[in-house]
Amino acid sequence: MAELLYIAAALMLGLGAIGAAIGIGILGGKFLEGAARQPELVPLLRTQFFIVMGLVDAIPMIGVGLGLYVLFAVAG
Repeated sequence: MAELLYIAAALMLGLGAIGAAIGIGILGGKFLEGAARQPELVPLLRTQFFIVMGLVDAIPMIGVGLGLYVLFAVAG
């Protein structure tokens, strides 16, 4: 049973990291697209970019916390 918990924790960590990487990549591409389309809005877009990037990056941190909980508290 403990082996399945290790696999579940690894999937939580790995899929969270992959999802965040894809989300930040798409977000960065859209930021560059918007900056190229309307250069006068770059300061506004940059502010929104970093706020949303922080929110996107917070999701895997929750997954890391849950994964470590599964590893050490439940399986331990």
